[in-house]
Amino acid sequence: MSGKAYLVGAGPGNPDLITVRGLKLLQLADVVIYDRLIALELLHHARSDAELIFVGKKRAKHIVPQWEINEMLVTYVRAGKMVVRLKGGDPFVFGRGGEEALALSDAGLPFEIVPGVSSAIAVPAYAGIPVTHRGVARSFAVITGHHASGLPKIDTDWRVFSNIPTLVILMGVKRIQFIVDELLAAGRPPDTPAMVVQSGATPAQKTVRATLASLPQAVADAGIGSPAVIVIGEVVRLAKRLKQSEQK
Repeated sequence: MSGKAYLVGAGPGNPDLITVRGLKLLQLADVVIYDRLIALELLHHARSDAELIFVGKKRAKHIVPQWEINEMLVTYVRAGKMVVRLKGGDPFVFGRGGEEALALSDAGLPFEIVPGVSSAIAVPAYAGIPVTHRGVARSFAVITGHHASGLPKIDTDWRVFSNIPTLVILMGVKRIQFIVDELLAAGRPPDTPAMVVQSGATPAQKTVRATLASLPQAVADAGIGSPAVIVIGEVVRLAKRLKQSEQK
C-alpha cells in the first residue's frame, strides 16, 4: 500500500477557515501531525482511529525539532500511511512547509501542498484592515520579525521596506522596539498608523492601535503577546470603520 503526505494549511484561529480540500483530507487521514497554532476543534474531524501527533513549537522551545518532524513524515509515508501535516495559516508562509516538502521529495515520496488562509492577510482583515485599498495602498510586504535559529544571522534591510505602503510583520512582538527603531531610522514617519492584533480570528482576539513611534509602549501597556500580527501603514486608519461583528 502506498502512502502520501498532505501539507495542509489550517488557516488562522477560526476552524471554519480551513479549505474544503484540507477538511476532506483531515477526515480521511491515518495520521495527523499538527502544530500549536491550529484550532484544536479541527481535530474532532479526524477519524476516531487516526493517530494524532502534536509537534507544536514556541519561541526558543521546540517540543519536536524540525529535523525529527521531517523524519516522521518520511517514516509514516514509507509505511503506507496517509498523513496530514496540519499547519497554522499557510504552510509556505513562514511555516517551514518548504523544508518538509523537500524532505519528502528527497526521499522520493509523494506529497501534496494544500494552501491555507494566511494570517498575514486574514488577521488584519478580521481587525478591519485591508492590506491593500484603492487610493491608499497598492502594495504590501510580509516580513518575519525574528531570526531563524541554527542559521547564519541575516539582518533585514528595513530601508527596503520603509516606502512600501503596508507592512505586515509576523512573529515580531518580542522585537517590536527594535523593528520600530529600524523603520524610523529608515525614514518611516513616526505618526504612521500602526496596529497589533493578538490571537487574530479567535474569540480571544485583542488589538491595540497607535502611531508607529508610540506602538512599543502601547503594546506593553496593553499586555499584548504572541501570537500577534503587526500592521503598519495608512490602511490601519480604516480599522474603526471596517471592524466586523463577532464571528458565530
